[in-house]
Amino acid sequence: MKPSSRWTPYLFIAPALFFFAFAVLLPMVGTVFASFFQWDGFHEPIFVGFRNYGRALQDTIFLQSFWHVGIYVIATIFLEVAIGLILAGIVTSRKGFNSYRIALFIPVLLPTVVISVLWRFVFNADFGLIKGFLDAIGKPEWNHVWLGDKRFALLAICFVSGWIYAGFYLAIFYAGLQRVPKEITEAAAIDGAKSWKIFWKIKVPMIRRVWEVSLLICITGGIQGFDLFYIMTNGGPYYATEVPTTYMVRSVFRDGEVGFGSSLAVIVTSAVLIIGFVYSKVRAKSAEAVEY
Repeated sequence: MKPSSRWTPYLFIAPALFFFAFAVLLPMVGTVFASFFQWDGFHEPIFVGFRNYGRALQDTIFLQSFWHVGIYVIATIFLEVAIGLILAGIVTSRKGFNSYRIALFIPVLLPTVVISVLWRFVFNADFGLIKGFLDAIGKPEWNHVWLGDKRFALLAICFVSGWIYAGFYLAIFYAGLQRVPKEITEAAAIDGAKSWKIFWKIKVPMIRRVWEVSLLICITGGIQGFDLFYIMTNGGPYYATEVPTTYMVRSVFRDGEVGFGSSLAVIVTSAVLIIGFVYSKVRAKSAEAVEY
């Protein structure tokens, strides 16, 4: 049945477009506009042009925050995507492991605030679970102020992130592996291929699109990571876990520099968009080469 008027489809999508414009487009335009001003959110804004962007590109803490988030992204690719893929392979190849799939997905359902507070207790150097375990095995000298040590704080956050989101990627890969035709894997098994070879040589290549999208989600999501860093360490100690988003929030809400913080937001958003664009182009060329 065709709509009675050519405007009918637009009327149906108008509410969604309105909320999208109000919640996404309008704040984006406002952020870009505010980035060209020196403004504390209360007094009259002063137009400064690209001065905020020049300051951001010379800010050593902000530049170091990209190094920290780069380490975080690389670590989570292994701790989340790679481990999620391996776990999905184990769950799909063994009977009776479906309950583990549900258990591993539970951390994804919990609020990140709750998880962060729980893991702060685990890492607490005075009465945390790690301290209790080290005392129990007779190695109290191994205890550290884990979240207060520049050598371990970022690694601790990476570990917690992997603990949370490995189950998320497990669910994605599990759905992808379920679509692999059983005839192919059964034929390989009849030919004498072992289960791990079937997984790496047949199943993983056949869900290539799935793990490529998962990598993109992990990379772009990692750059925008905020809650774990803010709650567990708030960028400390001595900016050792500072990432662009935490520095942005600190600039706006603690220092009252709305214009400068807006320029940081524009830079971070642009970085995410550029990485996503480049990744999609590389992925498309790689797919063409494989098909050729």
